[in-house]
Amino acid sequence: MSISMARAELIARAHACQGCREYSYRKVAIKPSASSLRDALGVIWTATLTCGVCGLQQELGIDPEGDVVYVG
Repeated sequence: MSISMARAELIARAHACQGCREYSYRKVAIKPSASSLRDALGVIWTATLTCGVCGLQQELGIDPEGDVVYVG
């Protein structure tokens, strides 16, 4: 069983910014991951985050259990 989009958003928002280590995001977008990421890493959701403090844009890959697989 995999996590819902709403749960993936909560997990993404609970991840600290890689630039300033804050948890305040101006924009969070969750979408199903590309098939290549699903096959290679087992990622089902891709989250794109824009920090509200430093403006850093980062991407998270979330697997079916709710673990963050990569941050980029």
